[in-house]
Amino acid sequence: MNPEIKSKLKEGRPHGTSSFPCGIYRTQSTQKGILVKHHWHEEIEMIHFLKGHFRLLVNMESYEIKEECIFFINPGELHGIISESKSLKEEHAIVFQPGLLSFDAYDSAQMYLINPLKNNKLSFPRCIQPDHPSYSSILECFINVTDSFGVEEGLEQQEDVFEAVISQLQIKASLLKMLATLYQFHLYSDSHRNTDTRVELIKASITFIRNHYREKIYIHDLASLANMNEQYFCRFFKKALGRTPTEYINDYRIRKAITLLETTDLPIMNICLDSGFFNLGNFLKIFRKYTGTTPLQYRKEKSK
Repeated sequence: MNPEIKSKLKEGRPHGTSSFPCGIYRTQSTQKGILVKHHWHEEIEMIHFLKGHFRLLVNMESYEIKEECIFFINPGELHGIISESKSLKEEHAIVFQPGLLSFDAYDSAQMYLINPLKNNKLSFPRCIQPDHPSYSSILECFINVTDSFGVEEGLEQQEDVFEAVISQLQIKASLLKMLATLYQFHLYSDSHRNTDTRVELIKASITFIRNHYREKIYIHDLASLANMNEQYFCRFFKKALGRTPTEYINDYRIRKAITLLETTDLPIMNICLDSGFFNLGNFLKIFRKYTGTTPLQYRKEKSK
């Protein structure tokens, strides 16, 4: 894939800060549908599914989740989360760069674990269930990290240097203990990252949609980009992302419209056009389908 196209799909949100590249994300929701849209990043991600019915999509694989568990996302993997019900769902995530845990001393831990993780030579296990003997220790480390962050998502809110040092040391210690536990139970595997052309095609399709959502997008253009006929491409896309190309495009445009409603005073017609809809009636219909309300009602509710 063209490196420029690939980089545009890469998630732009920073995880933590440049000096401390680690962030946490907490999600509680009763909505059904997309919780986390497809993206990828170079950091490692741990996701603790606490309660609810989810579908986690990683590259071309789909995982149904109904019970508590911990999943790992390796660097560069395309992933997204779908809520499968309207019941209460809760999941927390930690995203960090393994280089955060590097040692100046070139000891055995640095040589045989930290460096291979930094260089994508080792992969994390995909999932650990509560019945695995390592689970309680890994979960304890996970909770210690999130507790060290406090209620905020980042440490940049901590102006007191003393508090920041304590928090960062606690986070590093917990992450190192988690890496050691995984190593103790032989849960890492050698990475054989042969490029999956199917994943690269999906990344290219998503990038095209995100770059051109304000324009008319035709399925045959996406299919041509993937060098497939339209019927096969639609099946391929839905298998990978759990939605048809049209559903993905509409969802992306509605999310853009919601952002404009929440952050600007633009008239509804302008938001309709700026979000890639060329017909106001169609925009209102799709907006109601996805949100259960009209754009004006949505704006009024959010402004209260």
